[in-house]
Amino acid sequence: MSLAGRIALVTGAASGIGRATAAALAEAGAEVTGADLAGFAGGERVDVSDEGSVAALFARIPPPDIVVNAAGILIETPTVGSEVDHFDRQIAVNLRGSFLVARAAMEAMAGTGTNGRIVLVASELAHLGRAGFAGYCASKAGVIGLTRALAREAAPGILVNAVAPGPTDTPMLSPDTMSPEALALETQNPMGRIGTPEEIAAAVLFLASPGASFMTGQTICPSGGAVML
Repeated sequence: MSLAGRIALVTGAASGIGRATAAALAEAGAEVTGADLAGFAGGERVDVSDEGSVAALFARIPPPDIVVNAAGILIETPTVGSEVDHFDRQIAVNLRGSFLVARAAMEAMAGTGTNGRIVLVASELAHLGRAGFAGYCASKAGVIGLTRALAREAAPGILVNAVAPGPTDTPMLSPDTMSPEALALETQNPMGRIGTPEEIAAAVLFLASPGASFMTGQTICPSGGAVML
């Protein structure tokens, strides 16, 4: 799992899965830049839904060998009577953001001979669906389709994969973002619990490591068994 000498970028690195992933990559020896919409000490600021912001970020940092897009948002709302802006915002951050970051990564990695790795973060709900989460489910299902398309386009020099986490102990999984009914569903998996950010980061670390050298276009699901493919 050694990533010594590798340069990594992690978006959504201010908290949750992104922060745990940045720490895991650094512990494995990579030189890591963390970026987030929220400012944080030692990190870069980026709005992944904004093309200019993403381009400016990649212009400021060394060309990365590993790029992880963990930035994302969730808005729970019933479809009937919902505001279309809520749907659009989730598509913009979760799907458009994944595209913009992956495209910039592919451009930065092209011709470098660094065996680039791009990891996008989807969700178990891309596979399962859930009432009240149409925008989120659609955006994350789009991330999986995007991963497959980019993997074919970028191979063999750049490997593109995704993780689709199950419920994880992050700020997204809280009464501030989800109803009590939705939160009650989160432990209804074979393992009977939610995961930790470090458990999801371990899956990302594998995809970024030499051990995943024959994997591209794949989505792995650390979800406590909620998704079995």
